[in-house]
This record gives sequence, C-alpha cells and structure tokens, in this order.
Amino acid sequence: MAEIYTAFSSEVKVNEETIEGLQTIEYHQENGRKHIGAIGSDERIAVYFGMKVVSGQLGVVSANPTLDQLLQSREAFSIIASLKHNDTLRTVSFDDCFMEDKKFELGLEGHGQTVYSFTATRVREE
Repeated sequence: MAEIYTAFSSEVKVNEETIEGLQTIEYHQENGRKHIGAIGSDERIAVYFGMKVVSGQLGVVSANPTLDQLLQSREAFSIIASLKHNDTLRTVSFDDCFMEDKKFELGLEGHGQTVYSFTATRVREE
C-alpha cells in the first residue's frame, strides 16, 4: 500500500525551528557513477560509484528571516521534515546543509513566494 503524506499534517524544522508558511519541500539525491567499458567492446563491464550529491528547495510564503540569515551567514544547518498523514509518519533528515540561493516571485492576484535552494552532505529517511 502506498504511503501518502499531506502538507497540512507535515512540518519542516530548520535547526529545530519550525518554518512557518512553508508551501513546498523538494529534494533530489544523485549518486555519482562512472561507466567502465571493455577495450574493443561497446558494452559496460563495471560501474564505479563516486560522490553522492543531495540538493533541495524550500518554498515559503513571502519570505523567512531565518532562511535569509542562513543565506547571508554561510553557516551550516540541519533540516528535519516530519511527513505525516493520520498514523503514517516518515522523518527525512538533512545533515550539514548550506544555503545556495533564493528566488522570489510574485504573481498577479497571488502572494509572494520565496524558494530557498540548499545542498546537504546526506539525507536520511526513517
């Protein structure tokens, strides 16, 4: 059976501070790898695994002073996302994060949204 999480029940904390007005959280984990081919063949004979790269984004209504400060200070931080729905819970933790950039947008008949991009050393899903 699929695990379904709802934004209404979930929360995200940065350095143990709940991020108010959070609209979205997205993340991507990419495992670096190189393909090794045999001499005289077009087939792969092995795979070499390298660095893992974790990146993500937090979208908040208008702006968030805590996230703005982390962008300016260049300090490491942690993120813990508690994804919930009824009795289902999954905790996603990001370690040794650094804020990369932010993007602000304001659309007609809407409210402002800032998207903060971050990278992390690792992501743990429990």
